[in-house]
Amino acid sequence: MQERKQSVRIQTSILNAAERKLLIWLAERMPKWVTSDMLTFIGFIGALIIATGYALTNRNINWLWLACFGFFVNWFGDSLDGSLARVRKAQRPIYGFFLDHNVDCINESIMFIGVGLSSLMSLTSALFVLSAYLLLSVYVYINAHLKNEFKLTYAGLGPTEFRIIAVIVNLILLYVAPIREFTCDIRLFGFNVSLQMLDIVALVIAFVILMMYLVSLLKDAREFSKIDPPKKAE
Repeated sequence: MQERKQSVRIQTSILNAAERKLLIWLAERMPKWVTSDMLTFIGFIGALIIATGYALTNRNINWLWLACFGFFVNWFGDSLDGSLARVRKAQRPIYGFFLDHNVDCINESIMFIGVGLSSLMSLTSALFVLSAYLLLSVYVYINAHLKNEFKLTYAGLGPTEFRIIAVIVNLILLYVAPIREFTCDIRLFGFNVSLQMLDIVALVIAFVILMMYLVSLLKDAREFSKIDPPKKAE
């Protein structure tokens, strides 16, 4: 099989420089028996912990602490697996790309479904945000193939920043009861819909993701049209 050239990673997030130094420091100190696949699995376990923590808020809001811990576990595994391979010069571009990004989509699905099963957000809102996220992911993966670039950040925000934002939101929900208990009743398409604060936040995030997706899609469509113009009929 022809060797696949690794896509250029475009990482311009706010915390990128500090995070990269930390990940290299951690990777250099990992025991030899720790592998990138093990770390990818740890990231998956983190996603399960996050979903479990959110789902258990139906019993007690303090289970949000478990979700916060899950975000750390997910970051540790998901962010460190690639760094470990690069530090050890053991990259596997084809296998790594296939496994890492399939697991990413599985992880996100698990996390959003977990949030949707919680007492904090409706499943409909959670699936709407998940759909927007997966659309943007597909766009990124297509460009990784066509442009040989893998864009990891938008508006200065990447996966790590979004994890931190999620933890901050969790802490607000834990300690600010009026925000946690806020509801807004609206009529949408002839149906009465009750939105909680996290529903509103989720819908705003989904709208922003969809706008970034559409703007990027139209921009790249114009560029690809110039590269691959219509053929004249013979």
